[in-house]
Amino acid sequence: MAIDLNLLPVFLAVAEEPNFRAAADRLGVTRSAVSQGMRRLEDAVGTVLVTRTTRSVHLTEAGERLLDALGGPVSEIVTALEAAVGDSAPRGHLKIAVTSIAERFLSGEMIADFAAAHPDITIDVTVTDAEFDIVAAGFDAGIRLGEVIEQDMIAVPLGGEQREAVVAAPSYVEAHGAPSHPRELASHRCIGWRPSPHVPPCRWDFVENGVPFSVAVQSQITTNDLRLMLRATLVGSGITFATEETFRPYIEDGRLVSLLEDFLPPFPGFRLYFPQRRNMAPKLRALVDHVRQWRA
Repeated sequence: MAIDLNLLPVFLAVAEEPNFRAAADRLGVTRSAVSQGMRRLEDAVGTVLVTRTTRSVHLTEAGERLLDALGGPVSEIVTALEAAVGDSAPRGHLKIAVTSIAERFLSGEMIADFAAAHPDITIDVTVTDAEFDIVAAGFDAGIRLGEVIEQDMIAVPLGGEQREAVVAAPSYVEAHGAPSHPRELASHRCIGWRPSPHVPPCRWDFVENGVPFSVAVQSQITTNDLRLMLRATLVGSGITFATEETFRPYIEDGRLVSLLEDFLPPFPGFRLYFPQRRNMAPKLRALVDHVRQWRA
């Protein structure tokens, strides 16, 4: 497909401005004209040059290479565009932001198999529970619970439904008893979790007769480290709350006891999410296909 070099000023404005609106103002055209120009250029090269959401835009690896080439002679720019057209193999640097409670992904086997199948892709996994715009931060994709993913993202299920679990060590239950209703947690020693130091501890949410409610648990221990939370629970320090997947091995071998199960129905599980599907970069397409195969 012939590449229209008149579209390069559109790309340059998008690359240097914070969003499509600012790029449109700089060029003296409409936002729609900028969007259509970028779509035509990306269709011509066959790959995404800029990832965008309703909040921000960010250059892909191919976009970064093109931006660098724009500083050189026109012949080098054409060469860079032609290289982008033929660059269909999965390769490059893949950045993923993953919540710390995504046990299935963080167990290691899924990402290890992906790396073995795609030796030309380098993988950078940042484990974080902070809420932020992955596009603005330069990530290709993220993994979070489906219920907290922004509406303008494409989301691919990583596994089945999840459910929360309330657990304690048998020694704690023997010494302090087990609550029969979530309201009784107020009189128990609890271990809470917060995603970062600047946000409140996560709520303990329950459902009774189809009606959701929260319990204001006064945690004696609060941490942003799931490992510490789990270890403190295992030695009998109190009752804690997280996804069942986190506790399942310890429940199965008897080191933890599951409590209040009747008040904890299932909910949508983890999703791999990313900003758009059109002209998806081969490295991201490879990850999406890998996740789908693992789920199957």
